[in-house]
Amino acid sequence: MPLDGRVQTLNRLFKDKDAQDVMDHALTQLRETSLVSSFGAESVVLLHMAANVDSNVHVLFIDTELLFPETLAYQQQVANVLGLTNVETISASRNAVFERDNENLLHLHDPDACCALRKTEPLQKALKGTDAWITGRKRVQGGERAALDYFEVDRPLGELPRIKINPLAFWDRSDIADYLKQHNLPRHPLVSKGYPSIGCTPCTTRVNDGEDPRAGRWRDQGKTECGIHFEKGRIVRPARAS
Repeated sequence: MPLDGRVQTLNRLFKDKDAQDVMDHALTQLRETSLVSSFGAESVVLLHMAANVDSNVHVLFIDTELLFPETLAYQQQVANVLGLTNVETISASRNAVFERDNENLLHLHDPDACCALRKTEPLQKALKGTDAWITGRKRVQGGERAALDYFEVDRPLGELPRIKINPLAFWDRSDIADYLKQHNLPRHPLVSKGYPSIGCTPCTTRVNDGEDPRAGRWRDQGKTECGIHFEKGRIVRPARAS
């Protein structure tokens, strides 16, 4: 069956299923599936669901080498607590960084190019040969994500299409909070300091009361996404949720 038809069938079959059902299918019925995680503010929920199915799930962690020290420590803590045994840390090559950002200042004048160098390109390289990958995207995040389904066709530029899976597509922030509390999961240390969405150090600020949770990402830069998601071969950069 063509991939588009297969995805449509999966969305129909899982219409009334929950996030854990989707995760179970992704890790037991699909070949060569990776889970991409930032080990950010809400990442532990998806990682916990995956560990419930297979603690050896292939987890890709993108280290941009501009992350908060707290994120690096949290990545180790979560992997240990959940018993994750197959976490692969990926980064831009030394040659690429030297040629395009040897002073680590690219984010100041071209944040899109910085994200492409340090996030998008390493991830696309790591995903080559995989049949599917799992993300933590949700409809509540707004923009292009407002119509998100559990299963999508991912069409990266110059590569074969694959399935992208969004187990938390229909969750809202109360669902996340309830799950964290129910399973007593460790929180990212920066959440309590006013960072509900956490990216790289130079491009993440605290969020004020009443602001959108993602308001602290690329503040005042007209940018809302790092660019790792594609739709019809083009990078998706959804608008912030209101």
